[in-house]
Parts: sequence; C-alpha cells; structure tokens
Amino acid sequence: MKLSPTLLFSLLAACAASVFAAPPDAARAAERCEQAVSETLHRLRGRDAKEVQFLAARRVLAPGGDDETSVRGEGRYRAAGGKSVAFSYGCSYDAQNDSTSGVVLRDGAGARAAAAEKAFDPDLTNVSPQACESAAAAALKKLHPRVGRINFGSDSRRLQAAEFGRVEMTGAGSVERAPGMNLIPFSYRCELEPRSGRVTAISTKE
Repeated sequence: MKLSPTLLFSLLAACAASVFAAPPDAARAAERCEQAVSETLHRLRGRDAKEVQFLAARRVLAPGGDDETSVRGEGRYRAAGGKSVAFSYGCSYDAQNDSTSGVVLRDGAGARAAAAEKAFDPDLTNVSPQACESAAAAALKKLHPRVGRINFGSDSRRLQAAEFGRVEMTGAGSVERAPGMNLIPFSYRCELEPRSGRVTAISTKE
C-alpha cells in the first residue's frame, strides 16, 4: 500500500513526538540522584559518613515533566564508632542535561544534634558573663603580674551545656602583658553553676 506524503508526514511526526515524550530512564535517574546525595553526605559529614547504602525497596520515582524525574528514598551510612545512621533524601533529575538539582537530605545525626541544641535551655537568671570574664582576668594577672589592659569581646561569648548540668562559656579578648607592650589575643573557657552563678573552672589560652 502506498502512503500519501501527508499521511507519511503525520506518522513520522507522531513517532517523533512519542520519542521526545518518553519518560527519562529510571535507572539513570536513581543513579545520578544517589550519587548527588552521597556527595552531599560526604561534604556535610566528612569522615563520619562511610559505606553509604541506599534502600532500593524504599525508592520512589515520579515524573515531573517531559525530561524531569523526582527521586525520593532512604538509606544508611556508617558513622564514626561504627554506628549505623538512617537518612532520607530527595532530588530532581533532568534527563536532557543528565544533571540533578534540589538535593534534600535529612539524616539522624543532624536531627540528634538539633534536638540536643534545642534541649539546652538552662535557667540563666544567676549566670553572669562578667563573673566568667573576671575569673579569666584574674587568671591572666597570675600569668602576667605586670599586666596592663585586658579587653573582652562581648560578641565572642558562647554558651553551651557542660557536664554535671553546668554551663560552659567561651569567648575571646586581648591582653597587654605589661604596660607599653602590644596587645595579644587570647581565648578563655569557664564553667558556671547555673543555680548559684559560681565559676567552677577557668582556663585561658594565648
């Protein structure tokens, strides 16, 4: 049977449209997204992310357009000390450019760190930064009996949880070891009892 030029053109156009409308290769989308997730994990966790494994049974691929595929899934990696950490991920794969974008990663290590940070909310009513800085100044005066000026940078103060329910404060400043000498930078660390505000430990480093 001989096809007319018009019919032949229509058939060719339909075939071309079906080729371009075909969804991107699922295996390639999963491979590229999991590669991007592994790179993100190693960038965020460094040596704490070893033996990254992805769970094929938990992988979900969803077409997002002619050339895009959304990939979501779960996996595990071995952290420092050999502990296994679970994570979930998501990303988009562009088949036309063979590229990924929008990598989202949620792992147990990050969640635990955020929970620990949120859990640290001691009563600071009796905690005075000046008490810590006074103790640091006294320690510096013992090291340098002829000390001149001691300056503290209030914007460098950091509070965090310490052992036995105490509060740790760290900061930085500068010290003139003797009148006329150049100022030398130093850092300090002290521990305070939150109920009484008493300084229980102090150390400085120049």
